[in-house]
Amino acid sequence: MTTPTPCYHCALPIPADSRFSAVVLGAPRQFCCPGCQAVAEAIVAGKLESYYQHRSEASANPDALPRQLQDELALYDRADVQQPFVRHEGELAETTLLIEGISCAACGWLIEKHLRALPGVAEARLNLSNHRLLVNWSDSQLPLSQLLAELRQIGYAAHPYQPDRAAEQLASENRTALRQLGVAGLLWFQAMMATMATWPEFNIDLSAEMHTILRWVAMFLTTPIVFYSCAPFFKGAARDLRTRHLTMDVSVSLAIGLAYVAGIWTAITGSGELYFDAVGMFALFLLAGRYLERRARERTAAATAQLVNLLPASCLRLDAAGNSERILLRELQIGDRVLVQPGAVLPADGRIVDGQSSIDESLLTGEYLPHPRQAGDTVTAGTLNVESVLTVEVQALGHDTRLSAIVRLLERAQSEKPRLAEIADRASQWFLLFSLVAALGIGLLWWQIDAARAFWIVLAMLVATCPCALSLATPTALTAATGTLHSLGLLLTRGHVLEGLNQIDTVIFDKTGTLTEGRLTLRAIRPLAGLDADHCLRLAAALENRSEHPIARAFGRTVAVAEAVQSSPGLGLEGQVENRQLRIGQPAFVCQLSGAALPAMPDEPGQWLLLGDTQGPLAWFVLDDRLRADAADLLEACRARGWQTLLLSGDSSPMVASVAAELQIDQAIGGLRPDDKLQRLKALQAEGRKVLMLGDGVNDVPVLAAADISIAMGSATDLAKTSADAVLLSNRLDSLVQAFGLARRTRRIIIENLCWAALYNGLMLPFAALGWITPVWAAIGMSVSSLIVVLNALRLTRLRGAPPAHPATGGPRQLATV
Repeated sequence: MTTPTPCYHCALPIPADSRFSAVVLGAPRQFCCPGCQAVAEAIVAGKLESYYQHRSEASANPDALPRQLQDELALYDRADVQQPFVRHEGELAETTLLIEGISCAACGWLIEKHLRALPGVAEARLNLSNHRLLVNWSDSQLPLSQLLAELRQIGYAAHPYQPDRAAEQLASENRTALRQLGVAGLLWFQAMMATMATWPEFNIDLSAEMHTILRWVAMFLTTPIVFYSCAPFFKGAARDLRTRHLTMDVSVSLAIGLAYVAGIWTAITGSGELYFDAVGMFALFLLAGRYLERRARERTAAATAQLVNLLPASCLRLDAAGNSERILLRELQIGDRVLVQPGAVLPADGRIVDGQSSIDESLLTGEYLPHPRQAGDTVTAGTLNVESVLTVEVQALGHDTRLSAIVRLLERAQSEKPRLAEIADRASQWFLLFSLVAALGIGLLWWQIDAARAFWIVLAMLVATCPCALSLATPTALTAATGTLHSLGLLLTRGHVLEGLNQIDTVIFDKTGTLTEGRLTLRAIRPLAGLDADHCLRLAAALENRSEHPIARAFGRTVAVAEAVQSSPGLGLEGQVENRQLRIGQPAFVCQLSGAALPAMPDEPGQWLLLGDTQGPLAWFVLDDRLRADAADLLEACRARGWQTLLLSGDSSPMVASVAAELQIDQAIGGLRPDDKLQRLKALQAEGRKVLMLGDGVNDVPVLAAADISIAMGSATDLAKTSADAVLLSNRLDSLVQAFGLARRTRRIIIENLCWAALYNGLMLPFAALGWITPVWAAIGMSVSSLIVVLNALRLTRLRGAPPAHPATGGPRQLATV
């Protein structure tokens, strides 16, 4: 079997009947389609051939550009459309574009060279790190639509860059937090070395002058940590005191502030101990935890924004005479009629008034097979028109669409705080209140006994009771376990997953793409006439290769060519192959061609399609979405733990019951929409159950956000991944079985850490109150206690009986399936 020749531009296989070629770099080159040929010819015409010598990856194939591209680009020439993102200075205009399809540095070189050669372009600079292109040009000479078309012509899609204000604010805060963390870490190491040099254990032949210099050096190094890195703690403490609400900020601010003041007193007078190293250590540990929390919030904000971006930017509106005009989505009104071309996304909720087609509703239902829709049926914004032209009357826009309802469900689910978190908040307030009252009371008592020692005893109590080991007990164990699971392909995005897995008693599974592979495959061929199976497959593949339906992907590629192919939505395809008039699809539709009787359908589960010609049926084809090989092991592990298992799917086919029976799932319900799934989850939680949700599609997002623990598949949509508590990057369900065992070990080690930290605080507090422990020994004891907690947590890096790590499987999903 010969290997197909790769396209010189995009490296995709060249079909056997392709005749597209062009001379590049002095030699004839072969291309897979006219799109790649046109791009190559444009690059040669612009004298930019050296692009092909410098690139490190193949370029994107441009042949899939939508037909309405020119009309959509023309909208960018309107002044009201340009107003938010185009700035004018004299005769020149300036804008920032977000470029898609960049794969290497040669792409940036090509884009800049090509644009700078255009008349009217004064400057074009591409930032390869964020793919943003800054363009200065004369819009009187070169319309913006033509500039965008030029980028499309060489294989790159460009969109106006308009930053989201909320996302910008989060990104700015994230950068500030990262700088504060970096300053604390860098200066703490230096301050610690200067401080340790003044300790009696290290003070060997150290002159009095050098001792004084080191004290002042440590103070100057610690000052930026306190006033810059620790500023959020002091601001939070001031806010909490104003609202009479105690949090960790109050305790941390007191410990850091008093230790810093005591260090200044020691630096000036030379009496007492320096505590600058303790200040830096507090800041570094606490800022690291807050930085990770901030990043999680940033991902959540980005997730909600992605849902809105599923809608198209423009649509075709029909006037009273039936003429179409491309308008922006914001200009659409209820009652308008829109023309939806095949392959286009529906811009609004509405009712079909003319035409019939198949609609891919995987966004809402997760069912990967498109549903036939005809005049009178309702359609939903964000779904995809697959086959034929539709005329739709708009019935809902903006916040009233079902897509917006999913956004609201997501935001509501994310805003609800778990009951355990509320209990922990109240317990921490009482703990802090007790620590502060005890320190104050002991301080007043020592003021009466020995006023000279009162301050140092209070400081020793604050340092000794500073919850460093307590705060490390859970995060360090979770961090160690998280790294171990990551090596197995399970990425935890929130720290409560391993702890929460120990409380789970119910598991909700999605079907398509979760327990199954999420794509149809050709399982068997049953010939009915004189043709063999290979010949039947060649005929069927020739027809299906002319279709955009997901079923067509199961038949693969073929050298046979089909002519005059017509699609009947919901029924099948008809066309000529090898001088045969063929039909493939529903049995009744196929048999109408020959007038033959319907053949008996084989008694096997799956999606059955019939192939026939004018003489009669030729073959049965059975398609199936295969179960994942390790799905049975995961269900067995759930049953071994006594968990209840449920299968909730948007798929309404008999496949739901078949999968549930094969895997022995307790309860299976199909045909559910996002709000239905969320209601089922809430009902389980109202019964007191702790629910784990495993899914992969946009329609699972509200349930993933509301579940006690949620895990998204690695092949899931980006929105599902950002809404879940964990992502199964490897797509291997047996990694979850390992996670269940590790969760129990993690819980045991967390309990051990908490017991040790509580024992330490319980012993150190009375010793510090009696004056038996100085502040420096309290700081040393706290550091040793923290070290013990960390070393105990590192035991979780050894996973017992773990299989070798598996790389993530599969490429980008073609459909958002559930």
